[in-house]
Amino acid sequence: MNDPRNLTEGQCAAFIESLITVAEACYANAEVKGFWPLNGERNKGEMIALMHSELSEMLEAVRKPSADQHCPDFTQEETEAADVLIRLLDYCRGHRLRLGGATLAKMEYNRTRPHKHGKVF
Repeated sequence: MNDPRNLTEGQCAAFIESLITVAEACYANAEVKGFWPLNGERNKGEMIALMHSELSEMLEAVRKPSADQHCPDFTQEETEAADVLIRLLDYCRGHRLRLGGATLAKMEYNRTRPHKHGKVF
């Protein structure tokens, strides 16, 4: 039986290509909305802090579950998770980070690590 943790080369390539496509769309929208200045530079620390704030909003959504006001077909937890991903993809595209390949490499490495990475939690 195939190990569900294994991805084929084709699946890996499709993942990377899809991530690049979505990252381009996230970046393009942020650029049009004025989040990227004309010189194309943004403060990395500020951008990471904004990702952190989205995670905090996601935590609050877990603590107080409800439907999202702007996307009522989804929970606030789901839309805050989406906000984290959107900001992360925008960051990675804007700073030319290879998120897709790094994700796959890290997943492969994590498969070699011990249970809970040898920690309690």
